[in-house]
Amino acid sequence: MTDELNQDIKAYMQTLGQQARKASRQLVSASTAQKNAALEAIATTLEQKMAWLIAENRKDLEQGEANGLDAAMLDRLSLTEQGVAAMAEGVRQIAALKDPIGQISDMSYMPSGIEVGKMRVPLGVVGIIYESRPNVTIDAAALCLKSGNAALLRGGSEAAHSNRALAACIQEAVTKAGLMAEVVQVVATTDRSAVGEMITMPDYVDVIIPRGGKGLIERISQSARVPVIKHLDGICHVYIDQDADAEKAVRVAFNAKTHRYGVCNAMETLLIAESRAAEILPGLVEMYQQKGVALRGCEKARAVAEMEAATDADWATEYLAPILSIKVVSNVAEAMDHILQYSSGHTESIITENVTTARQFLAQVDSSSVMVNASTRFADGFEYGLGAEIGISTDKFHARGPVGLEGLTSQKYIVYGDGTIRE
Repeated sequence: MTDELNQDIKAYMQTLGQQARKASRQLVSASTAQKNAALEAIATTLEQKMAWLIAENRKDLEQGEANGLDAAMLDRLSLTEQGVAAMAEGVRQIAALKDPIGQISDMSYMPSGIEVGKMRVPLGVVGIIYESRPNVTIDAAALCLKSGNAALLRGGSEAAHSNRALAACIQEAVTKAGLMAEVVQVVATTDRSAVGEMITMPDYVDVIIPRGGKGLIERISQSARVPVIKHLDGICHVYIDQDADAEKAVRVAFNAKTHRYGVCNAMETLLIAESRAAEILPGLVEMYQQKGVALRGCEKARAVAEMEAATDADWATEYLAPILSIKVVSNVAEAMDHILQYSSGHTESIITENVTTARQFLAQVDSSSVMVNASTRFADGFEYGLGAEIGISTDKFHARGPVGLEGLTSQKYIVYGDGTIRE
């Protein structure tokens, strides 16, 4: 790439950033009614332009087929009438959510005479970098808009036509509601250097949210000069305790692995107390095998059920496939030690009827979601009542777990006085 082209990309991204910052200032003062009107306009425009959106998406699909994209990738890339209708419905669901902006909490009077509290505010400009799925463009735009943030979106090159068409729908709709078109911008260039510029513009971008494979997220996290909300892996565990109800244990462990394989909240390692292994594992293993799940176990697990030998690498692998590693442990302490060593900090669950053990697990396991007698598949913004999520964070600052509207906000202190001065 020539220096001239590099400069062109840099200037282009700087322009987008400046426009996003200006738009974010307008959004700060937008009312809930105005934001909801913009969201309703987006939903209506998607429905009205469905045929055009599908035609633009067809260009991406044809290009993807020519480039040798596999069937799974093409499926994620595809927009259908049902898919566009679902996007419109999703936007309306976000409009129906409670607006977090401007909420005041924790107000209290101080001895000095001032009243101190907190107000929830937008982050400002949210940059989102993602791959394949065009619906992310709509989900991200709607969540950012409702939470009062300007959005700078950079989708994958394989969805370029789809994303530009969706951006045109969004911008047409928001202007009808009296907002600047630049409250949502899609990076039009497919040049990868645009991502490098986007993640190093702290003057214009307040936070980056990458959605995609581990490689993409690692690269962004290592190079960004803007704070990143991310999770790299979903190495999730279910531990069947010595005091587990066997029926519950089998039901949860089976669902956590087989409900869906290629998702970050699927169980990848099953831990089971040694005192319950001979009772529970054989039947559970048979269920997995009937479902086509390949099993890899430790020596003690292989002594009570048929499976391949696990290696050290298995404990640290996010399979995203019908593969499961199984380890027999002596007690909850050993289970937590294993989780501490190998977990990605996403989601862990304990199956137990012992309240004390459950509380110990909840207190000591350091993951973004920790569960008792429930499938890890519930680690999801919709299931948590957030209405929608923009991703899941395994970081500890500033958001953790499923990131919904509140995760796209911050708080500032507010102080009321009455001519009050500090003595």
